[in-house]
Amino acid sequence: MITIIAVGRLKAGPLRDLCDEFRRRLPLPLDLREVEERRPVAGDERKQREGELILKELPKSALAVALDERGKGYDSAGFAKQFAAWRERSGDNLAFVIGGADGLATAVLEKAAARLALGTMTWPHMLARAMLLEQIYRAHTILTGHPYHRA
Repeated sequence: MITIIAVGRLKAGPLRDLCDEFRRRLPLPLDLREVEERRPVAGDERKQREGELILKELPKSALAVALDERGKGYDSAGFAKQFAAWRERSGDNLAFVIGGADGLATAVLEKAAARLALGTMTWPHMLARAMLLEQIYRAHTILTGHPYHRA
């Protein structure tokens, strides 16, 4: 099972449609869990509270990969190779974690077995969800020899 835990709820519209499209295409079991802090807190307190919500949703035996701007970046073929290694190492129980606008709490980063960067630019956390789903789908197609990836 691949789990994506993301801060914030996607509203209906093009971004949600894009995420749904890649979820539909992916023949692997995928669970998308959205968490949201509803109390009016800001800054570090908000990030800490979001971290608590994320950790509650994280499957106990999952290998966690935190999306973090200071994480390791890959090209698509490299990500596919790493994705396969993470799946094998995790017994197919892999979780990706996407923080909110302020990033991830220290507790979440410490729990993660790896940190993944989607590039050196800063991306909105809602867009990061679509980008991650596309790269998971692309990794699957690379690993299975599907022609979607044209390198």
